Amino acid sequence: MKKEIKIILPIYKIAYSIAFILILGLIRRVTYTHEVGAAIEAPFAILAAVFCADTYVQEMVSNRSEVHRLYPIKRRVCSIRNRMIIQEVFLIKLAVIGYGLFFIFQNPEIHPTTKSECIQFFIYFFAITVTAFFWGILANTLSMLFRNMWMGIGGCLFIWGAANSLGADKFLGAWNVFSYSFREIENTADFTWLYGKVLCIGIGLALLAALPKIVRKRG
Repeated sequence: MKKEIKIILPIYKIAYSIAFILILGLIRRVTYTHEVGAAIEAPFAILAAVFCADTYVQEMVSNRSEVHRLYPIKRRVCSIRNRMIIQEVFLIKLAVIGYGLFFIFQNPEIHPTTKSECIQFFIYFFAITVTAFFWGILANTLSMLFRNMWMGIGGCLFIWGAANSLGADKFLGAWNVFSYSFREIENTADFTWLYGKVLCIGIGLALLAALPKIVRKRG
């Protein structure tokens, strides 16, 4: 696992992800605390996609792919999954820090409809965990299918642009992958946005299940 951490979390990835979350906390303005989660989710999805897009294709970039292909499929799949877990854990920790930075940098007010800041945070934690998981595994899968990191990032940006729009919100409603961001934040009793997160989990698990077949076909 230490070897995987060293490979998948180089200094430059840690540096740009930390810089991203710092800048986001400074420039993305919020007024109330319940707006923080929605302010983070969509930009964080881009970070997750870029961060995880090279999970496997870096083997080709670093000229290790020929050696990697000699390993059994099970070992190669296990390696990819371990790398995804490492990256997801790092991203989730970063998302928690990012949430706190909004309070430090902007000191938002508590809206009258907010019943509990603690519950609000745990709802955010669940939503952002699913977001990191979905966009991370999607970027890695697209990169593997096209054998190109930039195609993986580009494909995610296309899907991101389509989903993160008023048209998608109107058409998909609670089934949008960004349902948490588009929810009625003042209606704390409405949890229909969970449908979109359940959809993200389902798609993510399906992509993980397809990983061995993708590795066999795309090498």
